[in-house]
Amino acid sequence: MTIIFLFKLLLVLLLLFVIFNLGRALYLMVKQNPDDQNSVPMSRYLGKRLIFSALVIALLLIAMATGLITPNPRPY
Repeated sequence: MTIIFLFKLLLVLLLLFVIFNLGRALYLMVKQNPDDQNSVPMSRYLGKRLIFSALVIALLLIAMATGLITPNPRPY
């Protein structure tokens, strides 16, 4: 396996984790009882989503700066 394949696999897994956390937050928003003190707050999952989204963007920028990946050429 090449390093590019592993990098792309890491990005896909991070994006799937972002979607998973967004779904968990949605589930808690719909099903959570406001009076329940023992439940996990929805902001925990939204915060994880935000952190991992920022990590994906940072990894993409670092990979483009180092030449690991190249963006598509401009269409014009």
